[in-house]
Parts: sequence; structure tokens; C-alpha cells
Amino acid sequence: MIRTLIAAIKSPLTTGPMAVRGFPRLVAGQFTSSIGDMCTAIALPWLILSVSGGPVLLGSVLACYGISRAVTIPLGGILTDRYGARPIMLSTDLVRCALTALLGVLAYAVTPSFAWLAPIALVLGACGGLFVPASFALLPSVLSDADLTAGNSMSSTATRLGSLLGPALGGILISAFGPGPALFVDAATYLVSAATLYALAVPKASADQDRDAEQAVTFRAVLFRGRFLQIVLVTAAIGNLVYTGVSEVALPALAHRDYGAGGYGTMLAGLSAGLIAGSLLARLEWQGLRSAYLLAILGLVMGLSVALVPFTGGLAGATVCITAFSVANGWSGIVLMTMLQLWAPRHLLARVMSVMLLAMSGTFPISAALSGWAVDRLGVSVLFPVAGCAIAVAILWAVTHSTFRNVNPGDRYTEELEPVAGTAGPAG
Repeated sequence: MIRTLIAAIKSPLTTGPMAVRGFPRLVAGQFTSSIGDMCTAIALPWLILSVSGGPVLLGSVLACYGISRAVTIPLGGILTDRYGARPIMLSTDLVRCALTALLGVLAYAVTPSFAWLAPIALVLGACGGLFVPASFALLPSVLSDADLTAGNSMSSTATRLGSLLGPALGGILISAFGPGPALFVDAATYLVSAATLYALAVPKASADQDRDAEQAVTFRAVLFRGRFLQIVLVTAAIGNLVYTGVSEVALPALAHRDYGAGGYGTMLAGLSAGLIAGSLLARLEWQGLRSAYLLAILGLVMGLSVALVPFTGGLAGATVCITAFSVANGWSGIVLMTMLQLWAPRHLLARVMSVMLLAMSGTFPISAALSGWAVDRLGVSVLFPVAGCAIAVAILWAVTHSTFRNVNPGDRYTEELEPVAGTAGPAG
């Protein structure tokens, strides 16, 4: 395992995605921005909770952010397909830079209140909703099909590393100076991200191909006739329904019962480390093994490891299971995302990804509520095997469909009900 990870990390610096002008800086910008995001993730609650009525105010502000983000994800897909990923990402980064810096100023100047926090949260959430579909559509526009898996792997690894290191930096800044400096750091990282996006080379040829394809395929046709997309949406919705319940409800409940706060931190560290390892392993090529079968193997690993978490005899065993689950989750996520990015018509890619994002994020409140009820009524130990079975059944159900089973990275959508393997061109 260690040798595999080292081999995945040691990619040539002059070939593949790293040879694309601006791509290394883009990855560095994503890493920096994710550190800043986690600084704000700690600084904003700390700022709000410092006043009376803090929890109610915090919940209200976060609700404003979450609602506006969810509502604008489809709009982000439409605007990205029309104007391109880089302009949308660049403009939203600049807006978020200004607003986060304003938050830092207001943190020193006035008492936190809903009157000024809510409008800022609404705009920040809207920028996030516009940004996310564009971020999924960006790499296919600048990298070749052969380099896309490696590019997704590097991008995901950088973001997750930043998310792992960001809370530590945020905690240090807040402890020493208060929430203001942490917010200023986040504002600066948005500026760094915008600069790396500006420097990124976007081939003009892809835009010409998009205009030609636009005459042939509609989003409605892809959504209602694309069986591969439909299967992926169902599988992703079930997977994220389970993941939310396990990570946000079952895991802290188990730790609170058996391992304490320190044990919970240990398992969360395993969860984060596993996602990073899975992102790196996704770069490996498996000759002769269809992507659907690789996903099936990873799905079974996820299902089995989740099911065994409460039954391994202690914290060490539970952490090993959580880490194994997280490795397979990070790996399968990169493989599936790359397949979908290559399958979707290029001029509709952001809209396709926005639907995928809605299928994933829309399960959060349902999963949290159902998992809370299940833990309360059935006990936390029961939820893990149920979740494991759901994951395994979902991926095995997907593999039973030839439309899903026969698709590999590089296969494209066509106007037929079934995608055709190896079809050239963005529209098939």
C-alpha cells in the first residue's frame, strides 16, 4: 500500500496534467483556497457564538448560506455551459474575496447580528452554488481525456489536504488573535485562487467543438434518455444518503458511547487520511478491468468496512474500518466523476454535474433525520451494518445494468438510449 501511494505521488512534472500551462498553479490555488475555507468554517461560528443567542443566530446564518447555495447550483450549471467555467469561477472568487474581507472588518467594528450577517451569507452561498458546477466542468476543458483522471486526482488531493490543514491554522489564528485574521486569510486565499484561474490556459478548440455539439444534443435529451446518468444519479443519491448518516450521526454517536472525544478525533483523522489516499490511488490504471467492476469492488469494500465498524473490538479496529471505507470512497468518487465528465456532452457538462451535485447534497437533511431516528430507536450498532448493506446493494444494482457495466472512461453519450463505447466527439 505504501509503495503504491509513493508511486502515485511521484508523477512526472513535465508530462500529463503538469505539462498544461497554469495547471500546477491551479492545483496550488485550490490547495490554498481550501485552507482558507476551513479557516472561515471555524472563524464564523466562533464569531457568532461569542454573543448572546449565538446558537440560534448561527443556525439562521448557516441556513441562509445553505439555501442560497442549493438554489443556485442549477443556475451555476446553466451559466457555466453558456459562458465557460473559468469566468464563473474567477468572478465568484473575487466576490467572495471582497465579502470575506468585509466580514473580517465587521468582526472588529460591530456586534454580530442577523441584519448584516444574513445578506453576506446569502451572497456567499450563491457564489458557492455558482462555483461548484463550474469547478467540475473546468478540468475537462483544459486537460485531454487521457490526463483527466490524473488531473481530478491531483485536484481532489490538493483540496482535501487543504481541508485537513486548514482547521489547525484557523484554530491557531483564532486562539491568538480572534476570528478577524482568520477571515482575512480566507479572503487572501480567494485572491490567490482567482490569480491561478486567470493564468490557466483554456484551449480555444474546445469552445469550437462545444458550439458544433450544441446544435445536436439538448440537456432534456441527456437527462431523460441518458440511462448511464440516471443510474449514476440513483447510486450517488443512495451512497450519499448512507455516507451522511454514517459520518454525521452514527460515527459521533458511536464515539460518544465507546471512545470519547479523543477517539472521535482519531476516527475523523482516519476518514480524512483515507480520502486523500483514495484520491491518489485513483490515478492507477487497471489494465483489463472495466471501470464498473472496479467500482463494484470498491463498493463492496465500502459496504463491508462500514458494516464492521462497531464489531472490531475497539478504537483501533474501528479506525481501520473507517479508513478503509474512506480510501474506497475517495477512489470510487474520482473514477465515477471522471467517467461522467467524459460521458457528458461538453457543452452540457456543467448542467449534468449540477444535477449530480443536487442528487448528492439533496439527501443530507433526509439522511440526518433518518439516521438520528434509527440510532435513537435501534441503537448505533445496528445502523452500520444497514448502511454497509445499502452501499453494496446500490453499486451491485448499478452493475446489473449493461448501460452502466459497459461504459468506460472516454465513452460518450449519444442520442441512442444506450451510450456507445468509444464514440468520438463530445456529442457522440
